[in-house]
Amino acid sequence: MEALINFFVALHIIGIGALLGGFMTQMKVMGAGEARIVPAMLHGALTMLVTGVLLVGFNEMDDQAVNNVKIAVKLAVLVVILVLVYVKRDEEKLPAPLFGTVGLLTIANILIATMW
Repeated sequence: MEALINFFVALHIIGIGALLGGFMTQMKVMGAGEARIVPAMLHGALTMLVTGVLLVGFNEMDDQAVNNVKIAVKLAVLVVILVLVYVKRDEEKLPAPLFGTVGLLTIANILIATMW
């Protein structure tokens, strides 16, 4: 079970990397108001959602302690990210504050995962 959990942790990290990397590639044009949601951001967020849910299930099955409050907060932040990314994915240009919100929520999710 430990190998399976570690595999999905790696996939979860790949998902956050795709989401954050997609955001970072658009930071230069964000100031000009020409940032857009790239497919990597949507796919990364979806990967995080699926692997996160599976990780909670695997840890519960393995009788490991799961901090349900932390998981609920991370899930809520991820759902907001997913909604923003999914709804705005076809727009050519996004306002900088809206696009910046996606990045800030992504960083917040990383900090919640590592510092809580």
